[in-house]
Amino acid sequence: MLNHIKIILADDHSLVRDGIKVLLETESDIEVIGEASNGKEAIALVNEKNPDILIIDIRMPEMNGIEAVEILNRQNTATKCIILSMHDSEEYILQSVNAGAKGYLLKDTGKQEFIKAIQTVNNGGKYYSGDISNVLVNNLLNPTSTTLSEVPQKKTATTNPFDLTNKELQVLELILTGLTNKQISEKLQNSKRTIETHRFNLMRKMEVKNLIDLSKKAQEFHLV
Repeated sequence: MLNHIKIILADDHSLVRDGIKVLLETESDIEVIGEASNGKEAIALVNEKNPDILIIDIRMPEMNGIEAVEILNRQNTATKCIILSMHDSEEYILQSVNAGAKGYLLKDTGKQEFIKAIQTVNNGGKYYSGDISNVLVNNLLNPTSTTLSEVPQKKTATTNPFDLTNKELQVLELILTGLTNKQISEKLQNSKRTIETHRFNLMRKMEVKNLIDLSKKAQEFHLV
């Protein structure tokens, strides 16, 4: 009898879970045995069903994916965790690796690579897609950037009322010096898409719609 790789999916969007499930179950050796919509549900399902692999998103309500992976890692569960996210920011990647994730894939990953990642992790290996591997390599070669042994700490509410990450603060400073997304991506050795994501998140968190308002608010709250 074929030994199935038993998987739990955790994502707060049911359509995303449905799509992943359909994709995975075209493989004869993969079986989705449970679904969760947040980190707390994922932990409960893993403890109940003991899957081989948990595929989990980062940004979810109640408890995010990184926190869930960290808790499962502390519990010494045999379940291996793969992060599947739309975010390729350095901080998310490094926090995920620190938390104990055995793989990190972007949501635009192709089916063939997705299946390969699952099989690699199930067999005891680790799998990071190309862009993610570049971030990890750059981090190891760049001691001045966030290290794998140091999960970034959040700023206090008084100094950072918008809950910006360290990377977002760094991008904010460079934006306000007049650099373009392309120039910032080259300076920080991140993809242009990553910088665009940071810029979008800055605008959203700080509730501004243009560069002038962004600059005014950054100065008002002494963020740069």
